[in-house]
Amino acid sequence: MEFKLPDIGEGIAEGEILKWLAKEGDQIKEDQPLVEIMTDKVNVQIPAPRTGKVLQILAKEGDVAKVGQTIMIIDDGSGGAQPLAETITPHPAQPAAPPQPQGAPSSQSVLAAPATRRLARELGVDISVVKGSGAQGRITDDDVKRFASSSSTTPSAVTVQASRPPTHVAGPREELVPLRGVRKTISERMLKSLQTTAQVTHVDEADMTELVLLREAFKGSAEKRGVHLTFIPFIIKALVPALKEFPYVNSSLDEESGNIVLKKYYNIGIATDTEQGLVVPVVRDVDRKDIFELAGEIETLAEKARKTQLTLDEVRGGTFTVTNVGAIGGLFATPIVNAPEVAILGLHKIAKRPVVREGKVEIRDTTYFSLSFDHRVVDGAYAARFTSRLIETVQDTKKLLSEVL
Repeated sequence: MEFKLPDIGEGIAEGEILKWLAKEGDQIKEDQPLVEIMTDKVNVQIPAPRTGKVLQILAKEGDVAKVGQTIMIIDDGSGGAQPLAETITPHPAQPAAPPQPQGAPSSQSVLAAPATRRLARELGVDISVVKGSGAQGRITDDDVKRFASSSSTTPSAVTVQASRPPTHVAGPREELVPLRGVRKTISERMLKSLQTTAQVTHVDEADMTELVLLREAFKGSAEKRGVHLTFIPFIIKALVPALKEFPYVNSSLDEESGNIVLKKYYNIGIATDTEQGLVVPVVRDVDRKDIFELAGEIETLAEKARKTQLTLDEVRGGTFTVTNVGAIGGLFATPIVNAPEVAILGLHKIAKRPVVREGKVEIRDTTYFSLSFDHRVVDGAYAARFTSRLIETVQDTKKLLSEVL
């Protein structure tokens, strides 16, 4: 049987093969983890659909497979299971190949993985004339490279190789790290966000003295509930009245229909630093939860993010994102909007600084809030008023207490 990359929901059209959990020739059982896939939202393990034997793996680790693409051939005992010579990976249109002599093998009939075929095209190699050294005559990357090297004096190969940028070869004090997995997804999403939105960052200062005292007062109650209380639950709760008053900050832009979608619910993404890279789990309906519930949920989601155990439901549906680098340090930064959301709030180091209050200099706990926003939807004055409303709540103990409990 052909094992195809299944539709795992939420409009996800493709996934990167992170790790195969079985190899060719292995006996596998139904529902055992077979392959780990990285989507633009989360890592998922896909189970084996049947009990059987792995005949052929058609996508290498690091390849991007489309939903519905055959990535493995399994002999499940139903008969007729044969290795495939080609997967259904779509490729850019190629010039029509010249007619081949009768009986000559075509590039479609040879046994090779999609990545190997792509390598052959890049090197100007006709893969149908390459002799395979792999199992059942399968053509490997090394076979293609050897053929290209032995034919490197031909005009076609020289032309193709000259047109390609040189591949960097690591020096004695360098290490080459493949751009893949979460790091590759982050690079693609951040670049796309900057290329498709008009981003501006507004920065304002907040006096956190009252909030610092309030957190200290609630830490004991939080410990009794078994949760670690940070400043983030307080900030999230203070966001709610600001988002309600300035709904365009809690929106998205549907470019296809030309509509701005105002969200009447408040699902806050929490950018989380992990060994794999930045992941954004979503805390839902923060307006309906108190600070202790939020603290526990944030702690649980962060731990799952670090262990790559987040589900799709836990990373989708965000309306606004918060990113916190306060524990690391720095004055302020300009975070990149987590598209298709419209805005993201950067939280930074809280430090004691001199502040003028009623004509006198006092030492207060202060920080900076960085609001990056899509100027297509939100104007600068609107963003500034939103940030001022947030700071007003943070600095007023009575207003904050009415929100957090």
